[in-house]
Amino acid sequence: MAQATTLEPELSSSPPRLLAELPFRSLRWIRVKESFVKFLLMGCTLFSVMITLAIIILLTVEAVKFFRMPGTSVSGFLFGTRWNPLLGETKHFGVLPLVSGTLWITAIAMSVAMPLGLITAIFLSEYSPRKLRAILKPTLEILAGIPTVVFGFFALTFITPMLRLIPGFQVDIYNALSAGIAVGILSIPTICSLAEDALQAVPRNLREAAFSLGGTRFDVSVKVVIPAALSGIVSAFLLGATRAIGETMIVTLAAGNRARISWDPRVEMQTMTGYIAQVAKGDVSNFGVEYYSIYAVAAALFLLTLAMTFFGHVIRKRFREAYE
Repeated sequence: MAQATTLEPELSSSPPRLLAELPFRSLRWIRVKESFVKFLLMGCTLFSVMITLAIIILLTVEAVKFFRMPGTSVSGFLFGTRWNPLLGETKHFGVLPLVSGTLWITAIAMSVAMPLGLITAIFLSEYSPRKLRAILKPTLEILAGIPTVVFGFFALTFITPMLRLIPGFQVDIYNALSAGIAVGILSIPTICSLAEDALQAVPRNLREAAFSLGGTRFDVSVKVVIPAALSGIVSAFLLGATRAIGETMIVTLAAGNRARISWDPRVEMQTMTGYIAQVAKGDVSNFGVEYYSIYAVAAALFLLTLAMTFFGHVIRKRFREAYE
């Protein structure tokens, strides 16, 4: 007992002495680190904002140059139905054919990616065992790392020949249907990953309450989990749609270079990004109207994706649910 009492003061006084000797425990050092992290995060945020503003300024300045050139106008660009800036003596700058091809391929891609991505996300979140999920999810996300040029050749050399094997179903070599399917396959990992994260964020007690009322796993998934995670699922869909709208290499290789308005996705079409890639190859002068037209198309594409972003924000705000 005497030995214990003699050691007790030494032990009790040891921790304060050790803490005082460690510099990273000092309040001044903690404040320095916090200030450094704060300025680092602020710098990254300002850098992102500056990049966005620089892109907007560049598109605006160059698009204005395009609309100041002879034979161009804002109304003719927005509502014109003919796009022929490279060939022929009379050039036409109506962007609607490019918008039509872009929307066609995006619609086809989302009709493939949305159901497959959501079903896969539901399986990974609600049905798959933990060990199987740890294997399937990284494997699925490998698709997002495959170069898009590979998907373009895949659409051209595999999807199009497979479509031609369907009796009575004729498609062009370059067509919007095969390009849209390839873009949809590319968008599946994005939608699946984000939707699965949204489903996982639903509190466990909601599931347990539904099970206690006699609901099956399917009932809980469809009637409880999906409505609770609807805002996240919508965000995943919109991000996948913007990913499809901005895709370049797949549509350049598989969709073709003929800008036209058509209700048949089996024919050749050109998208906004496909036209930008075509002109950016360097076959035209960088002082002509053809060159500056890519900035006008890029500005229209930017406004289209911006409108989708605002629409998605409204949808997320409408269906967002908060849990305590």
